[in-house]
Amino acid sequence: MKKYFYLFLFCVLFQTTQAQSFKITYARSYNDQVDPKQDYLLVFTNKDQTVITSDRITQSTAKYPYENYYVDRKAATYYKNAHISASYDFATTDDKALTKDKLTLTDETKVILGHLCKKATTSINSNSIDIWYTDALAVQGAPTETGQFLGLVLEYVRNGNTKITATKIEKLKNIPANVALPAFTQQVDGLTYQDLLWKSRFVHIPVFKNEQINFIDNPKQDSVLRFANGTVILKKVKVPAVNANSQAFVELVEQSNGDAYDRTGSVFLIAEDQAQSFFDGMKNGMQTLPLYSNGNGKTYPGMVRTNGFSPIYELMRFFTPFGVQHFNNRLTLKGKTWQDSSIYRQDISEFLPQMAGREVYIGTYIGNYDKGGHKVSLELTIHQGRSQMGFNKVLSIFNTTNVMEMGGQDYPTFFSEEKGLEVEFELPEDAKNVHLRYITTGHGGWGNGDEFVPKENQILIDGQVAFKFTPWRTDCGSYRLYNPVSGNFGNGLSSSDLSRSNWCPGTVTNPNYIPLGDLKAGKHKIQVKIPQGAPEGTSFSFWNVSGALLYN
Repeated sequence: MKKYFYLFLFCVLFQTTQAQSFKITYARSYNDQVDPKQDYLLVFTNKDQTVITSDRITQSTAKYPYENYYVDRKAATYYKNAHISASYDFATTDDKALTKDKLTLTDETKVILGHLCKKATTSINSNSIDIWYTDALAVQGAPTETGQFLGLVLEYVRNGNTKITATKIEKLKNIPANVALPAFTQQVDGLTYQDLLWKSRFVHIPVFKNEQINFIDNPKQDSVLRFANGTVILKKVKVPAVNANSQAFVELVEQSNGDAYDRTGSVFLIAEDQAQSFFDGMKNGMQTLPLYSNGNGKTYPGMVRTNGFSPIYELMRFFTPFGVQHFNNRLTLKGKTWQDSSIYRQDISEFLPQMAGREVYIGTYIGNYDKGGHKVSLELTIHQGRSQMGFNKVLSIFNTTNVMEMGGQDYPTFFSEEKGLEVEFELPEDAKNVHLRYITTGHGGWGNGDEFVPKENQILIDGQVAFKFTPWRTDCGSYRLYNPVSGNFGNGLSSSDLSRSNWCPGTVTNPNYIPLGDLKAGKHKIQVKIPQGAPEGTSFSFWNVSGALLYN
């Protein structure tokens, strides 16, 4: 009789253990420092399923977007479930996630929360991973997708210093219904899932989509405005109000649509802080804008700040490569594959104060005389987080990049004069921590032209030299595969390999941030001096420079 009683008791205990559910709370730490305000990871698990979530998610206080993860142990399937809002979520399955990492079991042991744990190791993306798991509770589960079939993982350690450690184990009768594996209403493939989730984490503002920039007599006008025979496109976009510490990026994708040459390109923002803007000149004629002259016998419209007019803000300067995509089949090189497009992306967070919560005009220029020209797509993205720049005010001072080249704006050849570029401006208030965001590139000439000869740039504020340097790029050969029809020379070099005055075909030219200190309210003078080279026959040198003051 006693024998049957113990057999019955064993069966009850076995069934109870098999049906038992657990809730495990995990804390993240770095170098054993635990943030008490963190959102603690939660794992709910039993023999049928494992749920990876967090305390705030279960309390409905988590910020969107967030993810839950599920292991269907009967089907050996891993689910990811993204919640974008209270009314929008989607899921995907990943059958390889649970088994893709090769685990090595070891003899090492330690005790966590009173349970003897064994150690397994693996490597993920060149990071060493230690996994401590226990068999004592007859259940499987883990706070990540790795180690789900080892046992119950109580600690996950990356590179020895980043840990996810169990702090509490609770027995449950069942996994709560609001947490358990749901029936998903919308499932997508893995790539779509990642794309939708990624894009939900930031503000995405499309500006241009596969727009043509070319030279024609009568460019079409629609929601995209076209100027200078189609070489400039412009569009009004609405930028939402965002957190002051947000970061902003522009990204432009370019392909040749028939033009084989390396061309100057610029992404710009119309400054609208004064009565007259560059947009007025684009509509009414460039000669209606203030003219700059420094004694070389020419006048240059719309390039410098005056009392009543602000030049454009240059968000990004880029240079097209020699014929990317359109001419990829023109020349084949052994062991080389031409790129499909040029992608230019740059942080422009310092300009957010001029855009956030407003409708603004953003444009793109590529100087070319080709009927096919180029195709471009442009987008603006805004991301939560802390901007590294920390400026909250911007003032457009000068921009000599002649984006309206085909609309009456001449090349900036005035650096041939000792005076160079000189601009007087007025600050309405005291300015702290002033920096000049300065972009410079040299162009023109042949062997002795400024494109191929290093020239010192000197920046003066109120008559004092603030900064001087020689802008020069020596890395142009790194972008050979963007330049399928770059000219080739007898010495084995290609034109796109050659070092240049701060630019390369197929690249962005980065701004310099030049500290000017604190400036008092009132009038100031900024000057740029460059020893521009003399003309060679019909060829001449010039410098495209843009400058915006950043301050607090």
